[in-house]
Amino acid sequence: MKNTYAYLRIALVTILAYFVLDWVVDTGTEYTYAEHPILWGVVVFVFLFAMAIEYSVEALNSILYRAMDEEKRAKYDAATAEAKANQFAGLKRIYKKLLGSRPIEEEGEIILDHNYDGIKELDNKLPPWWLYGFYVTIIFGVIYMAKYHIFQGADQATEFEIQMEEARIAVEAYKAQAKDLVDASTVVMLTNAADLSAGKNRFEKNCAVCHKPDGGGLTGPNLTDEYWILGGGISNVFTTISKGGRPGKGMVNWNRTFTPNEIAQLASYVLSMQGSNPPDALPADGELWVDPNAGSEAVESELEASEVINDSTATAGISMN
Repeated sequence: MKNTYAYLRIALVTILAYFVLDWVVDTGTEYTYAEHPILWGVVVFVFLFAMAIEYSVEALNSILYRAMDEEKRAKYDAATAEAKANQFAGLKRIYKKLLGSRPIEEEGEIILDHNYDGIKELDNKLPPWWLYGFYVTIIFGVIYMAKYHIFQGADQATEFEIQMEEARIAVEAYKAQAKDLVDASTVVMLTNAADLSAGKNRFEKNCAVCHKPDGGGLTGPNLTDEYWILGGGISNVFTTISKGGRPGKGMVNWNRTFTPNEIAQLASYVLSMQGSNPPDALPADGELWVDPNAGSEAVESELEASEVINDSTATAGISMN
């Protein structure tokens, strides 16, 4: 193809096909061509089809040109040469106007009296493109000064803080919808009735066989007291359920069975059984769990209760002996 417009038409058709397919096959937030790679094949087909049309038109013109007699061929060549000479004529005129140069024939009108060893100086004006660019920078400087130094517009640091706050809000909103992004470091105690009901249902189907339906413990430890083998609190219980208990103790890791949100529901239900004191519960096992985020008074009361239990256990042991 010898015509520049032919290449432009092919590029335009291909780009148009790309955006039309992206608009028609809407996949929401996903990138259309990543979700449906076959669309790349459609774009390539459109590109090849456009090239085939251009080559076909060029071949047809060549056949018609060869079928002309000498006189018509000469007129056609002259018209083609004239069209080629006038190609991008508008852009060429704008380019020459922006340069602001004078033809060599007119240099005598702008020559100065300066003469040094035969070297003469021309009184050329500044190129319009340079002059207009200078005017634009002056206007920009005035607007910039007025916005940031007179009307106290938000500078880059302020804009950054605003964007970071907007991003934080967007992340929080996304996390609220994508509950399965929760992990041990971000999990919180769920108190919603629906979440606790789901956790109870999951506990009775999967955990009651080892811990009893009331959590009093069977082959697994008692879950209703304040003593924990691997630590209490929502974060530790979430980790224990997700990764499993101590090696060789039978507790499997449930992260392949439950989603993070389901584990959070189950952990919240387990903690909701604290202090229920079911009948025939197993004795306390592990260490007394004291929430590090609790107040000092709560910590002291927990320690005092632990000391009372230990003293009672020691006294009972002496009596039995």
